[in-house]
Amino acid sequence: MHKRILPRVLGVALLASWAPSLIANPELNNLIDWAITHDPGKQQLQYQADAMTDMGTASGQWMDPKLKVGVGGLPVDTFGFDDDPMTNVSVGLMQQFGRGDTLALKQQQSTQQADGLREKMGVRELDIKNAITTQWIELAYLQQAHQLLRQNRSLFTELEHFLGTNYGVGANQAQDIIQAQLQISRMDEKLQANEQMQQRLRAQLSEWLGQQASTVTADSYPQWTSLNTYLATAPSDNYQVLAVHPSVRMVDQLIESAETGVDIAHEAYQPQFGVEVMYGYRQANGMNGQPASDLVSAFLTLDLPLFTDKRQDKKLSSAQHQLGAAKSQRDLMLQQMNAKVAALLIDRNNIEQRLASYQGSLLRQAKEKTRAIERGYQNNTNQLDEYIRAASDELTIELEQARLNADLQLANSNLAYMLNKF
Repeated sequence: MHKRILPRVLGVALLASWAPSLIANPELNNLIDWAITHDPGKQQLQYQADAMTDMGTASGQWMDPKLKVGVGGLPVDTFGFDDDPMTNVSVGLMQQFGRGDTLALKQQQSTQQADGLREKMGVRELDIKNAITTQWIELAYLQQAHQLLRQNRSLFTELEHFLGTNYGVGANQAQDIIQAQLQISRMDEKLQANEQMQQRLRAQLSEWLGQQASTVTADSYPQWTSLNTYLATAPSDNYQVLAVHPSVRMVDQLIESAETGVDIAHEAYQPQFGVEVMYGYRQANGMNGQPASDLVSAFLTLDLPLFTDKRQDKKLSSAQHQLGAAKSQRDLMLQQMNAKVAALLIDRNNIEQRLASYQGSLLRQAKEKTRAIERGYQNNTNQLDEYIRAASDELTIELEQARLNADLQLANSNLAYMLNKF
């Protein structure tokens, strides 16, 4: 009579499973927004971009004028300023101009480089979203597994108590009690390992969330509205979306900067002009006995880039090679990103197929096996340890199904990162 009551209670408890919620928890979005707002890495990039913009403005200006003061024609025998009419005290200004449009192009190049850093801020935001979402998913899986393990530990605790009560009246064997106690110990070890992994994940989340990471509870998975809407269109290729990814736009700015570098190299063939104006004050009298007139001098200077084969030609060639490298970098990045998206889509499809198998047959078969052994135990054709093994197998399958659900969410997170569809 006791054996008929025990398995019925046991079977009902073992068949209970945990179903993850598919409703997006706003807590995750709030945490991501907070992390992005308070991210020092993003602030660092902003400072660097602003610094580069200001440096570009400075580098696009003319050189400061130079003041020239001196004495010319001073006789060395008397060192008198009024002994020789050639003696004069000179004050002059010198101004050098940029070579062609080099200054304006340098300022433009700095602006493009600053824009590249600002695009890198977009990459940083995606990194934060993906990192927090990934850790959130792992934490959600661990919490699901923890709940399943606690349910089964509670079950085996009740079983141990039941067997102990019946052992006192000779209805059960001591090995049945030991077997139940062993299962409780195994559940305790798994629960402890699970809690340690949860603590580790929260410690990792503290990189982005600070102290509030210790109280994070991931009770639902993201909904992936934007990603699912995009994938529902069944795009033939993803290059159009990948082309506007912040990582690619950052390389686009690098290409524009390299193109400007080629223009700067072309300007190196232009002469560079300078102007100098001087005023000379004389104290001595001229040869006619009258006060000598003051002197005004003006000069125009320019360098002549005549020997260009080792300097200008090489700089131009270097700039063109850098431009080619930047374009190749963009092509390679798009090719790699597209291949990664294709691989993630295959992984996503395979995981969905495996989940369908778990939901359609594996879990059902495990439950049927548990019920069959339950009936055998009731009819004294099966032992308790067989029933416990069947129940453990059912738990294992439930945990595997939960792991597949988490893996599907991770694939979605990586796809959302690659396609910028968070």
